[in-house]
Amino acid sequence: MESKKENKNRRSIRLANWEYSWSGYYFVTICAAKGELLFGNIEDEKMILNDVGRIVGDVWNEIPKHFSGVELDVFVVMPNHVHGVIAIVDGRDGVENSRDVVGARHASPLRPCGVAPRSLGSIVGSFKSAVTKRVNENRGTPGVPVWQRNYYEHVIRDEGDLERIREYIATNPLRWALDEEKPENRVS
Repeated sequence: MESKKENKNRRSIRLANWEYSWSGYYFVTICAAKGELLFGNIEDEKMILNDVGRIVGDVWNEIPKHFSGVELDVFVVMPNHVHGVIAIVDGRDGVENSRDVVGARHASPLRPCGVAPRSLGSIVGSFKSAVTKRVNENRGTPGVPVWQRNYYEHVIRDEGDLERIREYIATNPLRWALDEEKPENRVS
């Protein structure tokens, strides 16, 4: 288990000098707590969602209702994680169409403190919170975590990057047998 000192000194994996409320495309991966197979299973290389997996999909699709200026691209629920592309189309940089800003090209003068409103962090945090609340209400398990702490993100830098990520997400269930997130494939 990670100590408070280690947690405090953990190096950020975020892109330096990038403000995560700026317009653009973002690839996110969010993992289930302890890597548990919470969302369904893969049968014949297709994801079969269980009740929890359906909640995850429903809440994901509701994101634009709660965040104006946000669009969803490809998305997949896997047995113990999700992958998706979120487009912020009207970010704090004043750009109105994310399709015009695929690429990291700004520099932030200040390091932000906390999660900025309408940022990728606030979108993902809201998604995780809503899923956890609904899942725990359905299971009668208040306070039980559904997600690992944090999430993985990648600022999509150009059209080629976007197409590679779309392909990766669309074909993710086909590669589940070899997936490092699959419990029997994890290296101890």
